[in-house]
Amino acid sequence: MFKTRERKAYFSPRTEACSDNCMKTRFYKVMHFLLAGILKLVFRIHVHGRENEPSYEDGPYIIAANHICALDPIFLCAATKKQQPLFMAKKELFGIPVLKSIIKAFGAFPVNRNGADVGAVKKAIQSVKEDRCIGIFPQGKRCNGVNPHDTKVKPGVGMIAAHTQAQVLPVHIKTKNYTKKFMRRIDIYIGKPIKFEELNYDGEASGEYLRMSEFVFTRICDLVERDETIPAPESKSDKDNG
Repeated sequence: MFKTRERKAYFSPRTEACSDNCMKTRFYKVMHFLLAGILKLVFRIHVHGRENEPSYEDGPYIIAANHICALDPIFLCAATKKQQPLFMAKKELFGIPVLKSIIKAFGAFPVNRNGADVGAVKKAIQSVKEDRCIGIFPQGKRCNGVNPHDTKVKPGVGMIAAHTQAQVLPVHIKTKNYTKKFMRRIDIYIGKPIKFEELNYDGEASGEYLRMSEFVFTRICDLVERDETIPAPESKSDKDNG
C-alpha cells in the first residue's frame, strides 16, 4: 500500500491561486468566465449534481467520464467550476500550429493512442501529485452511438488512482442514443466522489488496475438508468456467424 503523502501545492509560472484556492491558469480562468455559459447555451448542456464536485481543500481528484465525441473535454470543463481539468489529447493535434497553442494553453498534454504511452501516464500521475485535477475517459476512445454499459474499459484510471491515492469523480455524459448532433441536448451527471479506500486496492494482486477501472466505470454507468432502446454492439463471433 502506498504511504499517505503530505499535500503540497504546486504553482507553475502560468498558474496562480484563486480566492477559493483553486489551481487554474490565468488563461483558463478568463476563458471559463467568458465561454462556459455560452457553451452551455449553444450546446444545450444541463448539469446535474454539481454539488458533488470536490473543492480544492478536498484534495486532488480524477474526473472519469464516458466518451461520446471529441468535444467531451470542453463539455466537462464547462460543466465543472472549482478546478481546471487537464486532459490527454492525441499527439497528432500537437502538430497543428494554431491548435497546438490553444490546447496547450488549456493544459492538455499529448498521448500516443496507438500503444501504451507510459510518458503520458506518468505526466497524469505527476499532475495529480502536484494537486492538479485531471480528466480521463476509461473507455480509451470515443464510443459514439454505443451504450456505455456495453463497452470495455482500459486500466488507466485505476493505475493513476493507485499511484496517487486520489479520489475519482464519476461523470456520465448522456445524449439521445449517445450520439452528438448539433443542438442535441447534453445531460452531464456528476456523481459523488469515489474515495480511494472504496477501490480496495491490493498491490499484491494481479489485474488490479483494470478491476479498479471497471469499478469506477460501473459507478459512471449507474448514474443514469440504462437505455434499453440502444441495441448492444455485435460481438466478433456474432459477425463471424452472420
